[in-house]
Amino acid sequence: MRKLAIIGGTGVYDPAFLNNTKTTSIKTPYGDAVYTFGTFMDKEIIFMTRHGANHTIPPHKINYRANIYALKMLDVVAIVATTAVGSLNPDMKPGEMVLVDQLLDFTKSREHTFYDGSPLPVAHVDLTEPYCGTLRKMIAEAAKKEKLPLHKKGTYVCTEGPRFETAGEIKMYAQLGGDVVGMTNAPECPLAREAEIAYTTVSLVTNFAAGISPQNLTHSEVVEAMEKNSEQLKKLLQSVMTTFDPAFDSPALHAMAEYGGFKVEQGIKL
Repeated sequence: MRKLAIIGGTGVYDPAFLNNTKTTSIKTPYGDAVYTFGTFMDKEIIFMTRHGANHTIPPHKINYRANIYALKMLDVVAIVATTAVGSLNPDMKPGEMVLVDQLLDFTKSREHTFYDGSPLPVAHVDLTEPYCGTLRKMIAEAAKKEKLPLHKKGTYVCTEGPRFETAGEIKMYAQLGGDVVGMTNAPECPLAREAEIAYTTVSLVTNFAAGISPQNLTHSEVVEAMEKNSEQLKKLLQSVMTTFDPAFDSPALHAMAEYGGFKVEQGIKL
């Protein structure tokens, strides 16, 4: 069955909203990936925690290629990812959710593509709209239905991490049009497009970024803010899972048609 996947970021580690859960790992050409299979209203859902169950994997060491390839093997056609972000935009305040629509990638050392010449050929995916518009519309409608406040647009700046950004960097990102800053959407978002999986991110603002915040930033502050505001995020995810149709289609699912499509081993037993 074609599935929806939830990738949980900082503060979103527990798939308690799923029933009949089973956590296991799967082998991919890029390494092993751990995931949880479960059901929600008789729909098969895959949950993956990006940093590991106890936040043991830093953003620059996440095996993004293994994670995305594994989701493709599991017949996932749509991914809703969550991220904890700092805000560069005074209108996007701590505790608010942002449905980002653009991406600025400032990472440095990560494997960014499946199409690097071996085993897959060199290819160039279009990322004019990096986040799936069809999926973004579904999330916006779910937020409206649940009466949840949601910024419907925003530019996500992805930095290398694991350190927080300097005040000078934040000033530059803001001048370039950035609205929120995090450490994980690149290369996760582009890899999903290469794998022909619809992908979008719901970002929860946990703090104002460096130089904007009146105090120094700490990871515990981020986790605390996620815990405080996670209920609205979970409510939104549950609404999206309720309305998700396994027959879902989007241009993102055909992104590599020029190259014959993205094909992996199928028939994984869950």
